Amino acid sequence: MKILKIYKVIMMITGVVLFASCAHEDQPTESQLDFSVPEKTELDTWLDDGFLDPYNIRIYYEWNQNLVDNNRYLFPPTVEMVQPAMEVVKKIWIDSYTTIGGADFVKKISPREFVLVGGTNLNTTGTITLGLAEGGQRITLFQVDYLNRNSRADVTEFIHTIQHEYVHILNQTKPFDVQAWSKLTPSGYTSSWYIQPTATSRSLGFITSYARLNVYEDFAETASTILTSSKAEYDAILASVTDATAKANLKKKEAIVVQYYKDAFNINFYALRDEAQKNTDAVINN
Repeated sequence: MKILKIYKVIMMITGVVLFASCAHEDQPTESQLDFSVPEKTELDTWLDDGFLDPYNIRIYYEWNQNLVDNNRYLFPPTVEMVQPAMEVVKKIWIDSYTTIGGADFVKKISPREFVLVGGTNLNTTGTITLGLAEGGQRITLFQVDYLNRNSRADVTEFIHTIQHEYVHILNQTKPFDVQAWSKLTPSGYTSSWYIQPTATSRSLGFITSYARLNVYEDFAETASTILTSSKAEYDAILASVTDATAKANLKKKEAIVVQYYKDAFNINFYALRDEAQKNTDAVINN
């Protein structure tokens, strides 16, 4: 009996030694993970200095399949197009809000990530998605490769996307008066906004056809259209609307936007518009 116990102990010890030996043999001699820190390029440093360090906004321009819709044909921007595009963002969006809203405005309220995509995000309806705001934390910008910063039309369309998505982020921080807005043009909203001509939509009291999707897009389109237009340009839009009721509703929507910026953020909306236009001129003429 004693001999049997000793034999069992020997077997247990042998098993432990063999297990330890096998476990040791299974361990890789070197780590298979790459822990090396990628070397920063001159562009990376410029982006950090201009966006990450002062505003805590990280810019993603290298391809990352986790940040885009993999069911779309998308590709990363040409590296040479990244800095010119982000200079437009900095000058017209950030600098304008900083000048009128205060040095800390964008630091406190902003998306924490920009994802840049080189090409077009085409939808099955034939429409094009120019930008996306996700959870108030990320803005994705498309068509970066096609931006001509000396073209007013290109710059206006590009910055309109940012202004529009940023309005959504502001609304998530402090909501606008949805009830008051909803009473103005309740019957004009439609999911098939993309087949509606702009002139028709304006004759119904909507600044763009996309504004007809819902009240939230209506507010964002109204605000961003004014911010990307000079006073004369916006007055011309209003002058083109011949229906008295539609024009009155457009002006009422404008008034709600102006009051919202004043009450929620103590910002003079028209001063913000003028600053954005001044900075747009500076970008185009540079």
